[in-house]
Amino acid sequence: MKKFNFRKVLDGLTASSPGSGSSSGSNSGGAGSGSVHPGGTAGVLREGIQESLISECFQICKTVRHGFPYQPTALAFDPVQKILAIGTRTGAIRILGRPGVDCYCQHESGAAVLQLQFLINEGALVSASSDDTLHLWNLRQKRPAILHSLKFNRERITYCHLPFQSKWLYVGTERGNTHIVNIESFILSGYVIMWNKAIELSTKTHPGPVVHLSDSPRDEGKLLIGYENGTVVFWDLKSKRAELRVYYDEAIHSIDWHHEGKQFMCSHSDGSLTLWNLKSPSRPFQTTVPHGKSQREGRKSESCKPILKVEYKTCRNSEPFIIFSGGLSYDKACRRPSLTIMHGKAITVLEMDHPIVEFLTLCETPYPNEFQEPYAVAVLLEKDLIVVDLTQTNFPIFENPYPMDIHESPVTCTAYFADCPPDLILVLYSIGVKHKKQGYSNKEWPVSGGAWNLGAQTYPEIIITGHADGTIKFWDASAMTLQMLYKLKTSKVFEKQKVGDGKQTCEIVEEDPFAVQMIYWCPESRIFCVSGVSAYVIIYKFSRHEITAEIVSLEVRLQCDVEDIITPEPETSPPFPDLSSQLPSSRSLSGSTNTVSSEGVTKDSIPCLSVKTRPVRMPPGYQADLVIQLVWVDGEPPQQITSLAVSSAYGIVAFGNCTGLVVVDFIQKTVLLSMGTIDLYRSSDLYQRQPRSPRKNRQFIAGLTELNDSPVPLELERCKSPTSETRENSYNRSRSSSISSIDKDSKEAITALYFMESFARKNDSTVSPCLFVGTSLGMVILISLNLPSSDEQRFTEPVVVLPSGTFLSLKGAVLTFSCMDRTGNLMQPPYEVWRDPNNTDENEKTWKRKLVMNYSSSSQEMGDHQYTIICSEKQAKVFSLPSQTCLYVHNITETSFILQADVVVMCNSACLACFCANGHIMIMSLPSLRPMLDVNYLPLTDMRIARTFCFTNEGQALYLVSPTEIQRLTYSQEMCDNIQDMLGDLFTPIETPEAQNRGFLKGLFGGSGQTFDREELFGEASAGKASRSLAQHIPGPGSIEGMKGAAGGVMGELTRARIALDERGQRLGELEEKTAGMMTSAEAFSKHAHELMLKYKDKKWYQF
Repeated sequence: MKKFNFRKVLDGLTASSPGSGSSSGSNSGGAGSGSVHPGGTAGVLREGIQESLISECFQICKTVRHGFPYQPTALAFDPVQKILAIGTRTGAIRILGRPGVDCYCQHESGAAVLQLQFLINEGALVSASSDDTLHLWNLRQKRPAILHSLKFNRERITYCHLPFQSKWLYVGTERGNTHIVNIESFILSGYVIMWNKAIELSTKTHPGPVVHLSDSPRDEGKLLIGYENGTVVFWDLKSKRAELRVYYDEAIHSIDWHHEGKQFMCSHSDGSLTLWNLKSPSRPFQTTVPHGKSQREGRKSESCKPILKVEYKTCRNSEPFIIFSGGLSYDKACRRPSLTIMHGKAITVLEMDHPIVEFLTLCETPYPNEFQEPYAVAVLLEKDLIVVDLTQTNFPIFENPYPMDIHESPVTCTAYFADCPPDLILVLYSIGVKHKKQGYSNKEWPVSGGAWNLGAQTYPEIIITGHADGTIKFWDASAMTLQMLYKLKTSKVFEKQKVGDGKQTCEIVEEDPFAVQMIYWCPESRIFCVSGVSAYVIIYKFSRHEITAEIVSLEVRLQCDVEDIITPEPETSPPFPDLSSQLPSSRSLSGSTNTVSSEGVTKDSIPCLSVKTRPVRMPPGYQADLVIQLVWVDGEPPQQITSLAVSSAYGIVAFGNCTGLVVVDFIQKTVLLSMGTIDLYRSSDLYQRQPRSPRKNRQFIAGLTELNDSPVPLELERCKSPTSETRENSYNRSRSSSISSIDKDSKEAITALYFMESFARKNDSTVSPCLFVGTSLGMVILISLNLPSSDEQRFTEPVVVLPSGTFLSLKGAVLTFSCMDRTGNLMQPPYEVWRDPNNTDENEKTWKRKLVMNYSSSSQEMGDHQYTIICSEKQAKVFSLPSQTCLYVHNITETSFILQADVVVMCNSACLACFCANGHIMIMSLPSLRPMLDVNYLPLTDMRIARTFCFTNEGQALYLVSPTEIQRLTYSQEMCDNIQDMLGDLFTPIETPEAQNRGFLKGLFGGSGQTFDREELFGEASAGKASRSLAQHIPGPGSIEGMKGAAGGVMGELTRARIALDERGQRLGELEEKTAGMMTSAEAFSKHAHELMLKYKDKKWYQF
């Protein structure tokens, strides 16, 4: 007999059903995007509620970026200001100082940063990009801006060098030429050192790109030029000729001077270091292969890996430091990247966790012609930044005050809490500080520049990140900073997986089986809940005391008959299971033991992971209270969890997936409800559950990443880890609570859950505990929770969970819920006041549960009502309960869909914040849903943003902008106005250290560098103008602002002038001392000459 789908018939009757109060509202207006449709009684309610928010309260603005700079390429350090700059492959620059001083700026072109050079103690930075452009950044303002840019048209930049206290920048190119740029005007000088002039005329080959430029510490008029093929030229700038040339048969990677300017050291591609003396340039003064095997006399040393960089730093009271990266022997292929420190005869190899990008030796003096006195080495790795203490013999590293380890394991989800209870940060820190790593240097972090104060924003903020290895990190995000508070390892509740036992453990993901998918935290009750990719939920309670206890676990069998959904037949059993089947005594729970089918082939009733059965020691902090696992059903693995909610007041946790809904009592450790989504409707199924073509072909707008279902089989799709590469490029809607959608086989997923005291039915006169359930088909189901009346009965009497028969509908998957009282104030879900579950105090044993219900007694009166706000991926609706009347509808988007929506509080008023897949951030007032803000902020380029974007109170939001960085932003006009006060100052007026006294004779005969005038040599008057086609000057967008704030106002200018006068006075004082010394010598000579004259005055010539 042909099957007949009677739900199509019922679909036409939904408008007259009791739960379809929203239908008329949603159909009463047009289909245009962003339209608001008030219901019939909306005018009366709108008069009773005064909405204080206006559009002028909102503005989008990025605030601060935390984490490690993604894909770093360059490093620079200002030894006077003590600030550090890191450039990246994406054109970003991060400038770091003392904690709180953390600035992010971006090149508009997005070209990779090749090199960074500070104008030492000048508040400026030069960056060289891969698009052959130089940029001058003004750091004398809180948000650095580009003052000038210089674009090279015919040559590619390979190396830059800016001498200390010079305004002329040397630029080496790929062709081997060296150009000179005036930093003040950012105009190219006519003085050029051509490669064919630098090398000997008899040389037949090109020397290669310029890999090094530096002026002689002894004589500023001499420039050392290193070419890639092994040629080094010592160029006399005045005479415009090569004073000497050095040739070596191995390629050069880097060069560094001895501070006296008589020797320099080169690192080569064969793992060798050569030391050259200017007096004998024909061959190296010394050649060493530090990591090469010793050979017999007369034989060449064994080649090693290239030494990519070497630094040669001298000390007054000890042997010099020779520090280099690379150079390991080829036979040690498995060794990790290393930094080698040679100090005298001692050689120390520091192995790194990641490849070395760049390193810099931090020295006491900025003058290149003095003893350098190195005290630390900053090492920039591909995924970390470390600083090594050189003052201690064991070379410990400094404790990094920046949050550089956000990506220690890939971030899979985030949560943001603003204005949380103030004691939480101190409590979490006091627990977390006990587990900090030891062995750091006892000295303070050397990057200590800049200035920072708390500013006006003082409320506590906490960010929580979930990671692929199952760890949870709590961060203090107050006052624009980010500091680690506490780390929780959720994988510790499970047994370790043995290698090769993947089939026996029934894992549903190939890697990262403990990856965190969703987190739910109640700061007031300190209940913390986490769901993982392997279909489990863990409930944690906070305690200050260590305990040893067994972990209680429940296994839940959640299945849904797909055939009944597609082609329903008359059922012999009622669609809603008997209440007795939901009681704990009737449930088939197997604790933490696995049951296998009799055939031994089909996996059935087996969880994906094994919970530890032995007693587990739990340190102070969050301790596992209950583990709930979904099990395999008839050979099918459990579906990943798509929604999660916890109520500490009710003692209930609820979670759902594309199969159905589970409700668990975590006080009595029993399952209250476990059924398929279809069964929640009872016999009143309002929706036809057939595959809908628009769902399967949904795509991003403007050619962005596709959102349609991939051709990968569903079984393989379930096995993908949330940290896999596919996760970044495809849109798996069942992975996140806020972006869930239906599956290929037409299952209706549970996408949103919400506990609240509300009106479950139309005829209710008082509020009662309810659970709002939202689905991927836009349906909202209200479930009534019947709790025992007394506190004592709550621990023994069962909780009854029943669908109320109330249904509401929207377009698109439901994302979030919230409730407002009749006066328009946002209602918070009830919660239980925290108390330590392991407290041994006698008074605590008799302590009763203290509940905060968050509603006034007047709300219990007859005829009272509340507003329920529901937002889906397409629209938002406001219902009046218990009448279930749809008061307001706002069709947010027609061409795209919402990824994240939250009801937040700003300026003591509630509003609805949405982030759309087309990059728009939209804010609507409540309850009227009037649009307050719609800004095209950020196009969704990958799944990382969709997975981690979250809003919070006080006008703040965040998302993971790269795999290693968190970007925070604000949508508050007030915070945008005050952002300058919250950010740190990069530049602070500091006097340049005095140069060491060189002495009269050394100053007189030590070289001609003191009298070298670069302006006379490189200026337009003598060098002429450079060719216009060679480079193009581009005024920067911050040039006008930079001129205004270049020195931080009038006071900054006065300070700078005073420092300049002091330096001039110092030079005049030195000149006066020299003059006085010469006068004294002259007087002595005159006196001696006079004595000789008197002695021989009366003698005849023959008497001599």
